[in-house]
Amino acid sequence: MKTFTIKKKSIIKKWYIVNAKNKILGRFVSKISKYLMGKNKPIYTPHIDTGDNIIVINASKILLTGNKINSKQYYYHTGYPGGIKKVSLKKMLKKYPIKVIQKAIKGMLPKGPLGKQMFSKLRIYPEEKYEHKSQKTKLLNL
Repeated sequence: MKTFTIKKKSIIKKWYIVNAKNKILGRFVSKISKYLMGKNKPIYTPHIDTGDNIIVINASKILLTGNKINSKQYYYHTGYPGGIKKVSLKKMLKKYPIKVIQKAIKGMLPKGPLGKQMFSKLRIYPEEKYEHKSQKTKLLNL
């Protein structure tokens, strides 16, 4: 029995639009990452990008469960000695709602060049308006 491996020429990539309004962050993001990787397709191959393009709208209206809104912290480093900083999820949602979803999805994708390629197919918008009207998007209900 031979193992089937998909060729890059035969991959058909679709465009999906997803509404994040009133969706729970972790469950929502895990489903999106499966579509970005291509795990929803029968032709999934781990070393080839078989995923689709995803547009997320209403990123600022995402929900969180429990006390995560107050207790979750995001850490970053300024590059200077002793320059570690932290920002709460509440401030991050208010100021940068797109980054919350980006960080969650990036953590679920493979690390390395393939993960970066998959992540580049993601577009996130904080409100209803988006720029990709000509791509013939399909609504994806998650």
